This record gives sequence, C-alpha cells and structure tokens, in this order.
Amino acid sequence: MKSTALCFGLAIVAIVGWGLRAGTVQAAGQNEAAKPEFYTTKVQPILQANCYRCHGGMNHRGGLSIQTRAGMLKGGHEGPVLVPGDPAKSLLVRLIRHEGPASDPMPMPPKLPKISDADIATVEQWVRAGAIMPEDVAKP
Repeated sequence: MKSTALCFGLAIVAIVGWGLRAGTVQAAGQNEAAKPEFYTTKVQPILQANCYRCHGGMNHRGGLSIQTRAGMLKGGHEGPVLVPGDPAKSLLVRLIRHEGPASDPMPMPPKLPKISDADIATVEQWVRAGAIMPEDVAKP
C-alpha cells in the first residue's frame, strides 16, 4: 500500500513539474518575441519575402507601408493593420491567415498561396508580444 501511494505521489510531482516547465518554456518564447531581435531575425524576413513588394520601400499599395511600426499603426486605406498585443484584432494577421472581412477578404499576399502556418504563427507571436521593432527601443 505504501509503495502504491509513493508511486502515485511521485507521478503527481512529475506531472506538476512537467506542467510548470511547459509554462516556463511558453513564457520564455513570449519574452523572446518582445525583443527587437525577434522582429529582425524572424518576422522581418517573412514580411520582406511576402509583403514588401507591395508595401515596402517606395511601394505603398493601398496606402500602406509595413516597413515601420508607425506605418502599420497608421495603416492604409483600410485603417491600422496592427493592434499590438492582439493578433485577432490585427488586420495584418487576419489577412495573412486569409480571414479578411467578408465584404472584401483581401487575402495576402494576393494571387499567391497563403504563407506557411509556421510563418503565420511567428507573426502572431510577435504581435501578441507587443509588435516590438528595433526603432521602438529607446536609444541611449
């Protein structure tokens, strides 16, 4: 009986420990996404490959430039495309997920396949963490 109770107790401790570790890993991922380096190394290459052709450099199709946070917060003809901290309210996320408004879904990138689920998850993680970009960091 004592052996069974001991095994049961150890199993409970292991499960609780695993749950706490999983929460720590997720929290660490969110902390990483709040750093400007996350944008530079993970998000910006996705946007460059899929969005800059129409919304970067001198191109501001729809009145939208996504090269800066200010440009995304200002938005284009449809209004702001970024709501830091809330991917569900960010038009950028809804459009790359091909879940735009029913009246004009505007799937992005247009006339091309939807970007990968992994890339969409990276952009969502960045938005959820506050959409931090290098120019947002206070300079000394």
